[in-house]
Amino acid sequence: MRHARLILASCFALAALPAAAQHGMGGLANDAAVAIKNMKIADRNHDGLISREEAQKGPVPFIRAHFDQIDREHRGAVSVDDVKAYVRSLQPKPATASSANSGS
Repeated sequence: MRHARLILASCFALAALPAAAQHGMGGLANDAAVAIKNMKIADRNHDGLISREEAQKGPVPFIRAHFDQIDREHRGAVSVDDVKAYVRSLQPKPATASSANSGS
C-alpha cells in the first residue's frame, strides 16, 4: 500500500512540476521531478520517506543538495510532499489584484 501511495504521489508531483518550469523554474523543476521519480529507488527501507543517509547513497542529488531546506520539520527524513512543498516555496508569488491596482 505504501508503494502505491508513493507512486500516486509521484504522479501528482510530476504533473504539477511542468507548471513550475513555465515560470522560469525549468532546471529546478526538472531536478525535483527526477528526484521524486528516483525516491522509490533511494527509499531502501520502503517507508515512503528518504532519510539523510538514503539521500546520500541514492540517486537523488536534488534532495541531497537541499535536504535541510526540504526537511522543514527536522525529522531527519523527507517525503514526496516535502519535496513538492519546497519546490512550490521557490516559485515566485503571483501579484495580487490589490497590489497591481495600488500602482495607479
